[in-house]
Amino acid sequence: MSERKKKSEKRKFFIGSNLALLVIALFIGVVCLYPVSVATSAGDGVYRRGTEDSDCVSLLINVYWGTDEVYRMLDTLDEYGAKATFFIGGVWADDNVDCLKEIVARGHEIGSHGYFHKDCTTLTEEQTAEEINLSRRFLLLAAGVEVDLFAPPSGAYNETTVKVCNDLGMKVILWSKDTVDWRDKDESLCYQRATEGVSGGDFILMHPMPATAQALPRILQYYRENGLRAVTVTENLTYGG
Repeated sequence: MSERKKKSEKRKFFIGSNLALLVIALFIGVVCLYPVSVATSAGDGVYRRGTEDSDCVSLLINVYWGTDEVYRMLDTLDEYGAKATFFIGGVWADDNVDCLKEIVARGHEIGSHGYFHKDCTTLTEEQTAEEINLSRRFLLLAAGVEVDLFAPPSGAYNETTVKVCNDLGMKVILWSKDTVDWRDKDESLCYQRATEGVSGGDFILMHPMPATAQALPRILQYYRENGLRAVTVTENLTYGG
């Protein structure tokens, strides 16, 4: 091969290599700046939402009181063909087994909200496991359901909480939107906080309060009109999880 031909072949090789590197760099830049989807995040072992590119939202209803409102909310959810996840406090369930069974019978999901509503950040590993397991065993006994979701009371958790739940095969669930309905007891505020800026994957926290039960039809109507479906936490996570 002549010297001139060798130089020509080398030039082609370097040009080809540089073009390949340029294509790779452009691809990486596009992926970083414009991700195809946003995956479910649980970087610290806690799930706060599903994937943003879904049409799913989830109502997280924490129950330690409000039995009458639970029934009202169940009727509204039925009316709109919506599902929710009820995080059940053990001491409430112990006094309201019929209502607990009704939640399950209507096709909703139940999770644990602990038994005595204890602050998990103040508990040892053994105490945390006991608090969660008391609730799980009672829910299995009373409703025949194995629960694998745990919503820490008051949203208080630490590494121990996450470790115990991981050991039990459970997910720690928090929220991306909070209606703060237990404090404000205001229908308009509840509606606003459950709908303003809502997007696919959101977890919306609420409680069985009179104002919340009153706002729920408008909330579900808003989701329907904006192409969102109210589904269980597990379905929301599974969508892109």
